[in-house]
Amino acid sequence: LWRYAELLPVLNLDEIVSMGEGWTPLTHAENLGSELGNPNIYIKDERQSPTGSFKDRQGSVTVSYLKQIGIREFALASTGNKAAAYAAFCARAGIRLWVFLTSMVPSEKLRELALYGAEVVKIAGTYDQAKKVAQDFAGRRNLYFDTGARSIPGREAFKTIAFELAEQLAKLSPPDENGKWRAPDWYVQAVSGGIGPLGVWKGFNELKEMGLIDKMPRLAVVQSEGCAPMATAWRFKLKQADPVVPHTRITVLSTGDPGRSY
Repeated sequence: LWRYAELLPVLNLDEIVSMGEGWTPLTHAENLGSELGNPNIYIKDERQSPTGSFKDRQGSVTVSYLKQIGIREFALASTGNKAAAYAAFCARAGIRLWVFLTSMVPSEKLRELALYGAEVVKIAGTYDQAKKVAQDFAGRRNLYFDTGARSIPGREAFKTIAFELAEQLAKLSPPDENGKWRAPDWYVQAVSGGIGPLGVWKGFNELKEMGLIDKMPRLAVVQSEGCAPMATAWRFKLKQADPVVPHTRITVLSTGDPGRSY
């Protein structure tokens, strides 16, 4: 993803914390397309990232930024994937990380965090409760606290998904006479807190402002039925999403209070 370094909030490129994240494959889903009657469905396979999720983008950009402003220890709450990504990049950067998790997070994820050397604290409650405990802990120890969707480096990191999609789609068919990239008609993502589409939308906006694409895609934000505060609020045309208590086994999609994202 650092091919787009000029558009990311990290100034000293010599100190970037990277493990080859980004530029993940865009796979043509031919069989799925046949089933659904749409021959142009593509899957951005973020499983190919260093710790197996798109959160590695957030981890790389955020940890690089924090390292350059002198942060040596910080705290966060996570449903699992962000914790793994941040723990890996913090280990590489030599930064101490405190991770607050719910008891729903599977044991194999806890082992992964321990291998990276993160300090792991389990909370007997929801993710939103774990986030409150982590924030209080960081405040008492005067530590940086990662605010998720409110974190500028985190949101900026996910712009790179939009950049890559537009560049990769352009390679599937020759660009027009102006040499422009291509935006998809739709961008579809399953979400928990919703930071991903926030960054992706900003990325497509920047591409359009730079004249690299001609249109903005439409967004389809998908939630688990057992934790769907944003989908419910959208259905009833509410200005704010009311928090819910998650009832889903999909731990990485169990943010009950989306807050700013919605």
